[in-house]
Amino acid sequence: MSGVKISNAIKKYETVQVIHGVDLEVEHGEFCVFVGPSGCGKSTLLRMIAGLEETTSGTIQIGDRDVTTADPADRGVAMVFQTYALYPHMTVAENMGFGLKMNGVPKAEVKRKVNEASQILKLDDYLGRKPKALSGGQRQRVAIGRAIVRGPEVFLFDEPLSNLDAELRVEMRVELARLHKEIGATMIYVTHDQVEAMTLADKIVVLRAGNVEQVGSPMQLYKNPDNKFVAGFIGSPGMNFVEGFAKDGSVDCAAFGNGSINTSVSLPAMGGAVTVGVRPQHLTIDPNGDGLIVDLVEHLGGVTYIYLNATNGERIIVEASAEVEAPALGSKVSVAFDPENMMLFDAKTEKRLR
Repeated sequence: MSGVKISNAIKKYETVQVIHGVDLEVEHGEFCVFVGPSGCGKSTLLRMIAGLEETTSGTIQIGDRDVTTADPADRGVAMVFQTYALYPHMTVAENMGFGLKMNGVPKAEVKRKVNEASQILKLDDYLGRKPKALSGGQRQRVAIGRAIVRGPEVFLFDEPLSNLDAELRVEMRVELARLHKEIGATMIYVTHDQVEAMTLADKIVVLRAGNVEQVGSPMQLYKNPDNKFVAGFIGSPGMNFVEGFAKDGSVDCAAFGNGSINTSVSLPAMGGAVTVGVRPQHLTIDPNGDGLIVDLVEHLGGVTYIYLNATNGERIIVEASAEVEAPALGSKVSVAFDPENMMLFDAKTEKRLR
């Protein structure tokens, strides 16, 4: 098993460029997640690593080998797709060992590797079944097992849980985390679901429009985002953003009342428009306040989400404990927060002000 190094990778389809000079290093044994909205280039970048998409320029290394122009079969990678792609007429054991069989691996060796993979994935009781007799989660485990038996240097996952229902997605997230811990393989995983990214990753790569916005551990990106896009994408529910005006070491924003909020953040000397960001759990409701109208209340058992509308049309979400009595729909309230939990972003560039 090896790490992956991408240097100034560019992908173009005729005149359309979809990957813009990506530089990235995935360490040996790391679980790296590519995350971003639909169309950001995460699957294209993964397919470039796999060799399923040609790299227009730049280089891709796996271990100490330059595989930029190598055939997919020669790269030492195994890919698990969103669709299971299992042969319906074959048993689980036959599906898992099919690739080895086609490569002329002796039957005894195929059986040994299939049995090893089935033990890791807890598929021993299903080896004689055909795919139609399996649940969605079991089928996905078979697809992963088919990758494991190949003994690749790097595992590549392209949104493998997207076809599963909510309960199975949680179950398979746990299975994947356990699998990574058990075999210690280098894994690169694509998802648009930031919850999957936060729970699985050692390293997250946030992509937007073919560019890497930020790379870091889940909590680094959550606590210290470089820009508004990353701040809003990482965390559920997303960060609240409202318009503000900064001057002389303080910020005014209508949605949080007309009072000035002092801050130690380095603000533009001449003042100017900023975006104020506060996460829902850092806000508290003042039922005696005014200026925000309660639009919706969601009770989720342990927590309650309260949706507020400001007079200027901005929306704010507050995360509260289920023990706190929620305000009535249509009532007027205000919110309070510790200024230390406030993040400020340049209104034009969206870069974080620090």
